[in-house]
Amino acid sequence: MIYYILDPGVAPLKSMLWDFFCAKIQFIMAVISTSQFKRGIYIIFQNEPHMIMDTSFVSPGKGSAFYRTKLKNLYTGRIIEYTYKSGEKVEEVLVETHEAEYSYFDGSNYVFIEPRTFEQYMVPVEIVGEDRVYLKEGLLYRIKFYEETPVGISLPKTIAYTVVEAENSVKGDTATNATKLAVLDTGLKVQVPLFIKTGEEILVSTETGAYLSRK
Repeated sequence: MIYYILDPGVAPLKSMLWDFFCAKIQFIMAVISTSQFKRGIYIIFQNEPHMIMDTSFVSPGKGSAFYRTKLKNLYTGRIIEYTYKSGEKVEEVLVETHEAEYSYFDGSNYVFIEPRTFEQYMVPVEIVGEDRVYLKEGLLYRIKFYEETPVGISLPKTIAYTVVEAENSVKGDTATNATKLAVLDTGLKVQVPLFIKTGEEILVSTETGAYLSRK
């Protein structure tokens, strides 16, 4: 067995150098290109953290390609539109993620509970926004935190819902791909095939809000 004896005066220096190296690596990893833009990631814009709510790539016939983005300020909630040149670099905001079950709505906040520690996370209405119709009691969601403050939630790609109301099909209607409106147990409204009935469980895409299949 080989033992290494470090000079007490050298060890702290090595520790400082290692911390500096790690900090540099973290900084480099936090810089992303516009080609990595997608809905739900967090970036620094005008020295403040923002969430990308929407992004689209545009390649005009003349001129340089660019990305149109819709950004939400994490401090103020203000939404703006901004155009980035293709290939432009920005700093990504590193947020913490905690997985928790949706429990209930208290009138101002959506309450999530961490299943192992039972810690409660209070997510304001304005943060959840239109995604509220995808919240189901007991289902796991990923809560995003920036500086210990909830700034967003990530939804499962597909969720099972119960149809609580569905329009009656017109007898004899056999049109291909014909659909009807259905209301689900969270209030979400989707177009479903004519054969879907009240009480059935269906799978819905949270990315598009569209019906996928029966469960």
